[in-house]
Amino acid sequence: QVHVVESGGGLVQPGGSLRLSCAASGSIFSSYFMGWYRQAPGKQRELVATITTGGITNYADSVKGRFTISRDNAKNTVYLQMNSLKPEDTAVYYCNAKGQYWGQGTQVTVSS
Repeated sequence: QVHVVESGGGLVQPGGSLRLSCAASGSIFSSYFMGWYRQAPGKQRELVATITTGGITNYADSVKGRFTISRDNAKNTVYLQMNSLKPEDTAVYYCNAKGQYWGQGTQVTVSS
């Protein structure tokens, strides 16, 4: 079992920035494929970004050039740096470990 906890969400103005954190339990975190997803009201949960065990990243087209996923294996933590935020980025953001374990989500609201 892997326990996943997100943090860092909040209210930000359009064009602003926010950094989300995801802490995952386990002594072999460095071997976990990790991903960030988001779900807006009335919408399906969608992939935002992923990072492999080797640090290779992948992004949804909607966030390319604005979001950056990274990982710090020493801290068992994955980050999502979100820049140039848009109102359509508003959603609950979820962290996923190993394609199987989900965090509780953290709310991101982009509004003026």
